[in-house]
Amino acid sequence: MTIAFMWAEAHNHLIGDHGRLPWHLPADLQHFKRTTLNQIVVMGRKTYAGMGRPLPSRTNIVLSHQTDYSVAPGVLLLHDVPAVLAYAAAHPQQETIIIGGAQIFALFKNQVERLYVTKIDTSFTGDTFMPALDWAAFEQISLIPGKVDAKNRYPHAFITYQRRSK
Repeated sequence: MTIAFMWAEAHNHLIGDHGRLPWHLPADLQHFKRTTLNQIVVMGRKTYAGMGRPLPSRTNIVLSHQTDYSVAPGVLLLHDVPAVLAYAAAHPQQETIIIGGAQIFALFKNQVERLYVTKIDTSFTGDTFMPALDWAAFEQISLIPGKVDAKNRYPHAFITYQRRSK
């Protein structure tokens, strides 16, 4: 069982603005799709609502305290961290990837083993920031520079970190 985080951030760890991404970066969306396809994605209610639909070809889990929250058919509604961890443990062949928002990342920061982060070398305005992580507990295992072009206007890189052995 592997618990991972996946997010994109601009300067100052900005990750969102009113439930949406503050930028348009198709290369990051493609990277997200490649990484999460056929895996388990876990998100909070606000992130789920902001997407407008479940992500296809993935197990979608919405984590919410609201027991009567309505999700699309096939989407799992779970209510606490132990329920998500139990589901992940029952499906060890899939990576469980936390995709946001900030409150959900904060709930799992002590369980996360892998970090997939897209660093965007630009400033944006927004209202949601990535919670602080113990970066000393992780080592970088991969860095892939993104290509700036007509569709991907911002300098970016795809970086993967793994939790160090204790």
